[in-house]
Amino acid sequence: MAALAIAWAGAWSSQQALARGDLATRPQRLEPLVMGSAEDDFSLSQREYKLETGRYYRLRIAAAGRREYNLVAPDFWRNVWIRQVAVGKTEIKTSVLEELDFDDVGEVEVFFVPVRTGTFTFRIRGLEERGMTGNMIVE
Repeated sequence: MAALAIAWAGAWSSQQALARGDLATRPQRLEPLVMGSAEDDFSLSQREYKLETGRYYRLRIAAAGRREYNLVAPDFWRNVWIRQVAVGKTEIKTSVLEELDFDDVGEVEVFFVPVRTGTFTFRIRGLEERGMTGNMIVE
């Protein structure tokens, strides 16, 4: 029985070493992802984010152009723990996101922790050919 307890404790401590962040602290603010602008409806402010598993992040996503923007990143959202999505003063508690649909100018903030490594593509549905794609790289 003592050997089992020692083996379990060893496995637990090795798992602890994999998480680099501390969820008890404030989230790290990422550079905002802004879709479109007054000058160019097909611009993205960021095309790549480098993240770490186990770290707590806060990402502001905004639509600033005159188009409808549907941000799609299902593989990324399935591989993060989502704490909340904030729209204005409203907090939405959810564990899954498929798409963020902006019919007009506006913004949301997503608070999350990546749980798996990999390169995950995000894209604006229907505007990929115009260069509206990017990657979330989780190490």
